Amino acid sequence: MTSSLPPIPNAPPERPRVAVIGAGPSGLYAAAALLASDVTPVDVDVLDRLPAPYGLVRYGVAPDHVKMKSVIRVLQRPFADGSRVRFLGNVAVGENGIPLDVLREHYHAVVHATGSSLDRDLGIPGEELAGSHGSGAFVSWYCGHPDATVLEPLLDSPGVVVVGAGNVALDIARVLARAPAEMATTDVPEHVLATLRRSAVRDVHVVVRRGPQHVRFTPAELRQIGELDDVDVLVHDDGLLAAGVEEPEDRRQKQNLEMLTAWAGNEPGTASRRIHLHFLRSPVRLEGAGGRVEHVVLERNEVRDGKVLGTGEQETVDAGLVVRAIGYSGEPIPGLPFDQENGVVPNDGGRVVRDGVPVPGSYVTGWIKRGPTGVIGTNKHDALETVEKLLEDLAELPEARYPDRDAIFERFAEYGVEPVTWDDWLNLDAEEIRLGEVRGGAERVKVAGLDAMLDACRSAAVR
Repeated sequence: MTSSLPPIPNAPPERPRVAVIGAGPSGLYAAAALLASDVTPVDVDVLDRLPAPYGLVRYGVAPDHVKMKSVIRVLQRPFADGSRVRFLGNVAVGENGIPLDVLREHYHAVVHATGSSLDRDLGIPGEELAGSHGSGAFVSWYCGHPDATVLEPLLDSPGVVVVGAGNVALDIARVLARAPAEMATTDVPEHVLATLRRSAVRDVHVVVRRGPQHVRFTPAELRQIGELDDVDVLVHDDGLLAAGVEEPEDRRQKQNLEMLTAWAGNEPGTASRRIHLHFLRSPVRLEGAGGRVEHVVLERNEVRDGKVLGTGEQETVDAGLVVRAIGYSGEPIPGLPFDQENGVVPNDGGRVVRDGVPVPGSYVTGWIKRGPTGVIGTNKHDALETVEKLLEDLAELPEARYPDRDAIFERFAEYGVEPVTWDDWLNLDAEEIRLGEVRGGAERVKVAGLDAMLDACRSAAVR
């Protein structure tokens, strides 16, 4: 689409302007760092393609992790200064939205904080069968992401297999094993709660390719599955823990090992549901008739010289649902270089580089910068580093073509983009709190459908 606006003189604005693309933790920590800078005052627009802020805190943290979600109180602070930091939701950049090169005309710099949203594949036969999902899609479903409202996970079989040795795998296992009455006190949308209430799942099998001394769970996360009501935790480790394994040096791994050793003696009881932890196992094939998963074939592993090797010995687990929680990869950003192997935008401390040369005015932070590693708090230091680079470059960056900060709204209109403001989001926020009161016992209930979210955002009667 060609701009119909007349040329604008290259006149400097009163203050430099920065667009942050992505309103998750990495983007909002970057906005806070820009706001706090004593180098020079900077105006910041935080853009997100969704009408709601907070990114993975809203759509990646499990619904029953209320304490973890409390970081939202920190993330929302930049918007208290509404004159310098603006939230512009419902703004897609690139395909089906405003082109990046058009956006760049309005800002000295653009910070990309779009995360890593693509699920990694297992690369085994049968992965395409119905009932096989990546953890990103499955977590988005139970967290109420508008992109996942069409997902209808098959919870009509007693068995589920979750592949992975990290906290996401435990989150999925816990959500599926927890009683629906308890999930009703969380912010899960009504359609998710209805599916969980109908669930026939009784056995959740977490499959880990290495031994129990090598898992990457945090002790707090692991402990939580042992505290679930009416759920037995059963360890399948071929007797390794009973025989004794070498104690790891890492403190967290030691704590994990203590819990797993205590659980290794558990026998199946009378609990309604069970979480099985299978160690030294790898899925090698998904099987099923009629185009859907019915069985998962596992191969036993052994570790030799630090390498995980298959033994050829196989076993089968009945499962109507398989979720792979084996990591994520970034998605290429049109107009920027991309490292396909590592799933990140090439950068030097946050400065985007092409063939080793910085791309003027382009920066990255968060997972698209470093890969999908770390916890929420890791993004704070990461954002500080990127903002430091940006501020160092500020005097050398090309001026924004449009001196008027509000000219961006005319460009949005050109491309059919209708932004959601912070006040609009507060309308949606109030509606979700109201829905929580209606359900009873829930702090909020998420509005999941995009149209319903936009309706709530633009309803002045909500607040």
